[in-house]
Formats: sequence, C-alpha cells, structure tokens
Amino acid sequence: MKKSVVFLLLVSFFFFSCQKPPKTLYTIGVIQLLDSPTANETRKGLIQALEDGGLKDGVNVVLKIRNGMGDISEVQRIAQEFVNEKVDMIVPISTQCLQAALIVSQNIPIIFSSVANPYLTRAGVSPTEHLSNVTGVSSEGPIKETLKLVKETLPLTKRVGTLWTPSELNSEYYLEIAREGAAELGFEIVAVPVSSPSEVLLAAQVLINKKIDVIYQISDNTVNAAFMALGKVAEENGIPLFGGFLRSTELGACAAMGWEFFDMGYKTGQMVIRVKGGESPVKIPFQGMTTVKLSLNLKAAEKQGVKFPDAVLKRAAEVLTSSDIPVKSGLID
Repeated sequence: MKKSVVFLLLVSFFFFSCQKPPKTLYTIGVIQLLDSPTANETRKGLIQALEDGGLKDGVNVVLKIRNGMGDISEVQRIAQEFVNEKVDMIVPISTQCLQAALIVSQNIPIIFSSVANPYLTRAGVSPTEHLSNVTGVSSEGPIKETLKLVKETLPLTKRVGTLWTPSELNSEYYLEIAREGAAELGFEIVAVPVSSPSEVLLAAQVLINKKIDVIYQISDNTVNAAFMALGKVAEENGIPLFGGFLRSTELGACAAMGWEFFDMGYKTGQMVIRVKGGESPVKIPFQGMTTVKLSLNLKAAEKQGVKFPDAVLKRAAEVLTSSDIPVKSGLID
C-alpha cells in the first residue's frame, strides 16, 4: 500500500513538473490623468479598437486601467507601478501621463493618445524621428480656426476670455497658440489660471468680471473635467461660450470645432494592435487627427445671445436643438 502511494506521488510529481507554466497574457497599462469627457471618450475608443481587433480584456490580453484623479504625483506613481508590474506596453492618455511614462521607461513600448504636442515632452523631433519605444496620436485642436469662427459669428468681439491650467504643459501650449491667433484677428486674450476642476466655477465668475465679450475655452484636462460649470456661468451671464473640444456643445458651449476623441482613441488602439503584433514603435510615425467637425448648440446660443450667420449654419456637421440631440450631421473636409 505504501509503495503504491509513493509511486502515485512520484508519477504526479513528474507529470506536473513536465508541464509548461501557464502563459502570461500580454498586459497593457492604460493611464489617464483624470475623469474628463475627452479622456474618457479616448479610453472608450481605445478599448473598442482592441475588441474589434480581437483583443479582449481577460481573454487574450490584460488591461490595467488606472486614473490619477488629477494628481500628477499619483500619475507618476502609477507609471512606476506599471514598470514594477512588468507590463508589456503603456498607453498614456494626456501629456502629463506621457511625461510620466517617458521618465520611468526607455524600453517598454509607449503608445500615447490625446497629447497636444508630443515634441514638447521630448518624445521626438518629427513624426518619423522619435524615441525608439514611443509612438502615438496627437490631439492639437483647431484653435486659430475656432477663433476665426468667433470673429465670423461675433465681429465686434475685442476681449476673449479663457481658463488655463499652469501645471499642464499642453494648456500652456494651447494658450500660446490662442494668443497668436487672437493677435492676428485683433482680439485680446484674457486668461485666468485654475489648478483643479473644483476651481473652475469660481474662476469662470472671475473671468466674467474682467469685462470679456466672449469665452473661448482652450481644451485642457482640468477645465474639461468641469466644463458644465463653465457652461452654467456663461448661460447665467449671457456670455457666448465657444468650446475647445467638439463635445463641449453638449455641456453648454454654443459652438465648438474639433474631432471625436473616441475616434482618436480608436486610432491609438489600432497602433497598439500593430505593436503587440511585433511591429516596432520606431517604425510607426506619430499621427494626428485630420477630419474637423463643427458642432452648434442653438439652445445654448439663444441663452448666450448668439445668432449664427447662415454660412456658419450651413457648414455645421451637427446642430443641437436641445441637450445632445443632433438634427443635422455631416463633415467639414
């Protein structure tokens, strides 16, 4: 009896010792700065692209999705945590997340998304000349084009207000472009700084008191996260509000130009699939978005004292009449 037990134990030992250890699934670490309409839509597009490409979380890949909740130090901690956990790829959503990823690794593939200007982070010097482990999709918006829209819609405009976040490199970059565009059109940019989404309401009220004619809100993570508060202030004071990202017309802006951040995330996901499949990031040029849409919200426009010229109405890709219900759709080439 004892010999039989020993024999079975030996057989079991050799059987299990000869088995190959279970293969670890390819792990992708996704990090965003905070919850905002743009970041969340980017993430959704990314996940959809992966699923459409046959990569499903928990089945043949593992997605570790983390949120810094607006805390830069937390973003840096998460990036280091990804390295410690030996993820196979990092997907940073936003400039701050890309900066954190670049600091912690020069070897792990980094596929960024929704980054205003990746060159400011020293990720590269041109679309084809960049760090060997980095590629992705940039998100620089049509800032000067939107300011021209303001001029076309409200030709008497002189003072244009905006909020910005000094801790965001992308926000500073966008503010600089806005000032350049404003100077070309004879506008003056009046900027009020914020450091967190909770400050947006008060900062918007401060901005109104600076005798501005219109608000053109540049897109940054902090303000986007609390854009509805800005929309409320614009409505209560009858001040025209033009948004820096397309979906801002669903949050109180009377008009906005840009592209779908879902599409941006989807494009990023396609690049992730290529790199997972064995293609080197260094061989994939940085990409951007090219199809610009114009969205109008007539209900918001009425409350803000704006009447769009017929030419602007005809160019609109979509026109919202109440909340987020589009009555017309199309594209601006």
